[in-house]
Amino acid sequence: MEFARVRPEAPSQGLVEFRGRVWRCALGKGGVRADKAEGDGATPLGLLPLRRVLYRADRGPAPACGVPVEPIGREDGWCDDPADAAYNTRIRLPHSARHEELWRQDAVYDIIGVLGWNDQPVVRGRGSAIFLHLARPAYAPTEGCIALEPGDLRALLAAGCLGFEVLPG
Repeated sequence: MEFARVRPEAPSQGLVEFRGRVWRCALGKGGVRADKAEGDGATPLGLLPLRRVLYRADRGPAPACGVPVEPIGREDGWCDDPADAAYNTRIRLPHSARHEELWRQDAVYDIIGVLGWNDQPVVRGRGSAIFLHLARPAYAPTEGCIALEPGDLRALLAAGCLGFEVLPG
Protein backbone atom coordinates (compact mmCIF):
# COMPACT_ATOMS: atom_id res chain seq x y z
CA MET A 1 0.00 0.00 0.00
CA GLU A 2 1.51 3.32 -1.04
CA PHE A 3 0.99 6.17 1.39
CA ALA A 4 1.82 9.82 0.86
CA ARG A 5 3.76 11.56 3.63
CA VAL A 6 2.38 14.71 5.19
CA ARG A 7 4.92 16.98 6.83
CA PRO A 8 3.65 19.97 8.80
CA GLU A 9 5.41 23.27 8.02
CA ALA A 10 3.29 25.38 10.36
CA PRO A 11 0.46 24.45 12.76
CA SER A 12 -2.19 24.28 10.01
CA GLN A 13 -0.07 24.09 6.85
CA GLY A 14 1.87 21.23 5.38
CA LEU A 15 3.34 19.43 2.41
CA VAL A 16 2.18 16.17 0.88
CA GLU A 17 4.98 14.08 -0.67
CA PHE A 18 4.24 11.18 -3.00
CA ARG A 19 6.36 9.48 -5.66
CA GLY A 20 8.77 12.38 -5.94
CA ARG A 21 6.10 15.07 -6.17
CA VAL A 22 5.22 17.62 -3.50
CA TRP A 23 1.93 19.45 -3.01
CA ARG A 24 0.94 22.12 -0.52
CA CYS A 25 -1.93 21.25 1.86
CA ALA A 26 -4.00 22.67 4.67
CA LEU A 27 -4.16 20.79 7.97
CA GLY A 28 -6.29 21.13 11.09
CA LYS A 29 -6.48 24.45 12.94
CA GLY A 30 -5.40 22.50 16.03
CA GLY A 31 -2.18 21.31 14.37
CA VAL A 32 -1.17 17.65 14.27
CA ARG A 33 -1.81 15.54 17.39
CA ALA A 34 -1.24 11.96 18.45
CA ASP A 35 -4.03 12.26 21.03
CA LYS A 36 -6.76 13.39 18.61
CA ALA A 37 -10.14 14.11 20.26
CA GLU A 38 -13.52 15.17 18.91
CA GLY A 39 -13.71 18.93 18.40
CA ASP A 40 -10.00 19.71 18.91
CA GLY A 41 -9.55 20.76 15.27
CA ALA A 42 -6.39 18.65 14.98
CA THR A 43 -5.24 16.39 12.16
CA PRO A 44 -4.42 12.97 13.62
CA LEU A 45 -0.79 11.86 13.66
CA GLY A 46 -0.08 8.46 12.12
CA LEU A 47 -1.34 6.28 9.29
CA LEU A 48 -4.62 7.22 7.61
CA PRO A 49 -5.59 4.74 4.88
CA LEU A 50 -7.87 6.00 2.10
CA ARG A 51 -11.06 3.92 2.45
CA ARG A 52 -13.07 5.34 -0.46
CA VAL A 53 -13.72 8.53 -2.42
CA LEU A 54 -17.03 10.36 -2.60
CA TYR A 55 -17.74 13.15 -5.08
CA ARG A 56 -20.39 15.54 -6.41
CA ALA A 57 -21.22 14.27 -9.89
CA ASP A 58 -23.01 17.54 -10.70
CA ARG A 59 -19.73 19.44 -10.26
CA GLY A 60 -17.24 17.22 -12.06
CA PRO A 61 -16.23 13.76 -13.18
CA ALA A 62 -15.36 10.95 -10.82
CA PRO A 63 -11.71 11.18 -9.77
CA ALA A 64 -9.38 8.44 -10.98
CA CYS A 65 -8.03 6.51 -8.01
CA GLY A 66 -7.26 3.06 -6.61
CA VAL A 67 -10.15 2.84 -4.12
CA PRO A 68 -13.93 2.61 -4.59
CA VAL A 69 -15.53 5.85 -5.85
CA GLU A 70 -19.18 6.81 -5.50
CA PRO A 71 -21.30 9.93 -5.98
CA ILE A 72 -22.98 11.70 -3.07
CA GLY A 73 -26.47 13.14 -2.96
CA ARG A 74 -28.33 15.82 -1.03
CA GLU A 75 -29.30 13.35 1.70
CA ASP A 76 -25.73 12.27 2.54
CA GLY A 77 -24.18 13.26 5.86
CA TRP A 78 -21.59 12.17 8.42
CA CYS A 79 -22.38 11.77 12.11
CA ASP A 80 -19.99 13.62 14.45
CA ASP A 81 -21.98 13.19 17.66
CA PRO A 82 -20.10 10.87 20.08
CA ALA A 83 -23.36 10.09 21.90
CA ASP A 84 -25.03 8.71 18.76
CA ALA A 85 -24.83 5.06 17.65
CA ALA A 86 -23.86 6.23 14.13
CA TYR A 87 -20.83 8.23 15.37
CA ASN A 88 -18.11 8.58 12.72
CA THR A 89 -20.13 6.94 9.95
CA ARG A 90 -21.90 8.06 6.80
CA ILE A 91 -25.59 8.68 7.42
CA ARG A 92 -28.75 9.56 5.50
CA LEU A 93 -30.36 12.92 6.24
CA PRO A 94 -32.38 13.99 8.04
CA HIS A 95 -30.63 12.67 11.14
CA SER A 96 -31.50 13.68 14.70
CA ALA A 97 -27.94 13.72 16.08
CA ARG A 98 -25.22 16.29 15.33
CA HIS A 99 -23.78 15.78 11.84
CA GLU A 100 -22.14 17.31 8.80
CA GLU A 101 -23.91 17.65 5.49
CA LEU A 102 -21.73 16.26 2.69
CA TRP A 103 -23.69 18.08 -0.05
CA ARG A 104 -22.39 21.61 0.57
CA GLN A 105 -22.92 24.96 -1.12
CA ASP A 106 -19.16 25.62 -1.22
CA ALA A 107 -16.79 23.33 -3.14
CA VAL A 108 -14.91 21.91 -0.13
CA TYR A 109 -16.63 18.50 -0.32
CA ASP A 110 -16.87 18.22 -4.12
CA ILE A 111 -14.29 15.44 -3.67
CA ILE A 112 -14.04 13.66 -0.31
CA GLY A 113 -11.48 11.01 0.48
CA VAL A 114 -12.74 9.09 3.50
CA LEU A 115 -9.66 8.49 5.65
CA GLY A 116 -9.35 5.57 8.03
CA TRP A 117 -9.31 7.33 11.37
CA ASN A 118 -11.19 6.01 14.38
CA ASP A 119 -13.15 3.57 12.26
CA GLN A 120 -11.91 0.04 13.09
CA PRO A 121 -13.25 0.12 15.79
CA VAL A 122 -14.96 3.45 16.39
CA VAL A 123 -14.08 4.89 19.81
CA ARG A 124 -16.51 7.56 21.00
CA GLY A 125 -14.88 10.97 21.31
CA ARG A 126 -11.66 10.08 19.48
CA GLY A 127 -12.54 12.15 16.42
CA SER A 128 -14.75 11.87 13.37
CA ALA A 129 -15.09 12.94 9.75
CA ILE A 130 -11.36 13.01 9.02
CA PHE A 131 -11.36 13.53 5.28
CA LEU A 132 -9.14 14.39 2.36
CA HIS A 133 -10.96 17.26 0.64
CA LEU A 134 -10.60 20.45 -1.37
CA ALA A 135 -8.77 23.40 0.16
CA ARG A 136 -10.47 26.67 1.01
CA PRO A 137 -8.97 29.91 -0.35
CA ALA A 138 -5.42 30.58 0.84
CA TYR A 139 -5.29 27.06 2.36
CA ALA A 140 -7.37 28.13 5.36
CA PRO A 141 -7.12 25.61 8.23
CA THR A 142 -9.45 22.62 8.33
CA GLU A 143 -11.30 21.07 11.27
CA GLY A 144 -8.75 18.21 11.27
CA CYS A 145 -8.76 17.09 7.64
CA ILE A 146 -6.11 17.26 4.90
CA ALA A 147 -7.04 19.65 2.07
CA LEU A 148 -5.48 20.28 -1.35
CA GLU A 149 -6.29 22.36 -4.41
CA PRO A 150 -8.62 20.55 -6.87
CA GLY A 151 -6.00 19.80 -9.53
CA ASP A 152 -3.49 18.67 -6.92
CA LEU A 153 -6.02 16.41 -5.20
CA ARG A 154 -7.00 14.77 -8.50
CA ALA A 155 -3.32 14.32 -9.44
CA LEU A 156 -2.50 12.75 -6.07
CA LEU A 157 -5.41 10.31 -6.32
CA ALA A 158 -4.61 9.43 -9.95
CA ALA A 159 -0.95 8.79 -8.99
CA GLY A 160 -2.12 5.89 -6.82
CA CYS A 161 -2.08 7.34 -3.31
CA LEU A 162 -3.85 4.94 -0.98
CA GLY A 163 -3.50 6.88 2.25
CA PHE A 164 -1.35 9.19 4.33
CA GLU A 165 1.36 9.00 6.93
CA VAL A 166 0.97 12.19 8.95
CA LEU A 167 4.29 13.02 10.59
CA PRO A 168 4.96 15.19 13.64
CA GLY A 169 5.89 18.83 13.08
